[in-house]
Order: sequence, then C-alpha cells, then structure tokens
Amino acid sequence: MDPYEVLGVSKTATEDDIRAAYRKLAKANHPDLNPGNKAAESRFKDVSAAYAIIGDAEKRKRYDAGEIDATGAERPERKFYRQYAEAEPGFKYERGGNHAGYEDLGDVFSELFGRGARGGAAGSSPEFRMRGADIQYRLPIDFLEAVNGASKRIDLPDGRTLDVKVPPGMDSGQFLRLAGMGGPGIGGGPAGNAVIEIEVRPHPLFRREGSTIRSVLPITLKEALSGASVRVDTVTGPVDLRIPKGSNSGNVMRLRGKGAPDRETSQRGDHMIELRVMLPDKPDAELEQFVSEWETRHPYNPRTTRGG
Repeated sequence: MDPYEVLGVSKTATEDDIRAAYRKLAKANHPDLNPGNKAAESRFKDVSAAYAIIGDAEKRKRYDAGEIDATGAERPERKFYRQYAEAEPGFKYERGGNHAGYEDLGDVFSELFGRGARGGAAGSSPEFRMRGADIQYRLPIDFLEAVNGASKRIDLPDGRTLDVKVPPGMDSGQFLRLAGMGGPGIGGGPAGNAVIEIEVRPHPLFRREGSTIRSVLPITLKEALSGASVRVDTVTGPVDLRIPKGSNSGNVMRLRGKGAPDRETSQRGDHMIELRVMLPDKPDAELEQFVSEWETRHPYNPRTTRGG
C-alpha cells in the first residue's frame, strides 16, 4: 500500500506534516493502548512501515523516483542502477541494508511512550525495541478455590496454555499478573504480561465479607431449647458447633480462624454462623396444640420485650 495513503498525507507533504500524521496514527493504534486488538496492531505495523519509507528523506526521494517499493525493496527494473552508476572502479556490486529512518522512529516513541530506540555505536544503526502488549483474560473460579487457593489452566487463542496458581484469599475483581506471558515484543523487545481478572462464582451456603465468611444454620426447636452439638460446613471442612440452650433465630456463633485468608497478613478471618430456628416442613397438629396450651399458661410478646 502506498505509504502516503497509509499516513493520510499528500505527496507534497512536508517532513513536519508526515511526522505529525505518523505520531497521531501510531499513538491511536499502539498495541499498549489497544490490548488484544488485532486490527489496531495491524494498522500500527502498516503505519510504522510507511513512516520508515517516507519519514526518511533519502528513502522518500528514492520511493518517489520509483527506485524502491513501499517495503523499501529495490524495484526489479531499477535494481542497483544508481548504485552501479555511482560506484567506484572495481566495485563488486554489493549493497548493505539501509536502516535510516528508524532513529526518527525511536525518537517518536521515546517521546510518546517513554521508551523507544536505543542508539548503537557511532556509525551503526539504532535498534528500535518495544515491550509487547499486555493481554487480559478473565478466569472464573469456584468460591472455595478463591478462598483456599487453586491451580488452574487457561487455554489461549493461539493454542498455548497457561498454568495459573491462584493464591488463597482472592476475590472477584482482583488481578493476577504473569510477567512475560503477554504479546510478543517488537524489534527484540521483551514480551508483555498476561493480566488475569478473577471472577468468583457464588456459593450456595457461604458469602464473604473481606476475610469474614457468613452462613446460616437451620436448627430444630429442640436444639434451640435444649442446646446441641451440630455438624456444620466451613470453607476448610466440617466442624462440630456447640449450640447453647435457649438459642434463638438471629443469634450468631463465631468460629475463629475459619474464615478466608487476608492476602496481606495471610491470617484467616472468622466464620460467623447465624442460627435460624425452623419449624417442621409440614404443619403438625400435635405440636400446634402443645404450643398453644403452653403459651396460654406462659404468655409473652417478643415484640414488646425487644422494644417493637
């Protein structure tokens, strides 16, 4: 494609016009600013290639004269013509690569992105290097995997796989960063990072508030009245919970150290268990009559005693 068309400038554009057009397009399509956008990455490469030709005065002159094509290669019908014509006697008709223009490229990106070309020794061509783009992924995991940690595998679109170690205590919206597992670098630059956003699936029993785990424990009338030892589930496995006599719906029991790990201190929070007194699933006439007779002899109003 014609470099002038790629940069959107006319053939009479000044060097400043070409540079300004290049900077605008390169910044808009840079891989670091468009992670995962293949179209932007392709446009960025086209823009860079176009500027490498018409951003360099000598190459632009030769392109305009038809001596090189848009890639910088000699046109077959003019191959080496100028070189032969201007060669000294005994010239062996060999030609090295010309990398003029990439110094400009490096200066532009150093200004735009704070990194760019690194010049070589005097007389040598500078090398344009750029870190690859970061690539983002979303990793859904189960509630208990987030709390206790897990090893997961991600299949990448290019056929690669990533083995990801999820540390204990992760929560939805938090990120893992795998250095060097992102997009490839440009010009020998380092690869970008894989940035993995954690998405925690809900659990049927537990909910989380920071490092605190909360759940509801249904208990019977007898367990509430007389007390009992009840097996309960926690995020680290089942434990026995002692329910005191006279417990009521809404009472909260604390299991210390049975919550989620704090990612900064690695210490586990607590598990808070709310008791909920449950009647039988089906109405029971005998129970209804017993409670009615008992309440007739022992009247009380829980709404009054609680200030309702």
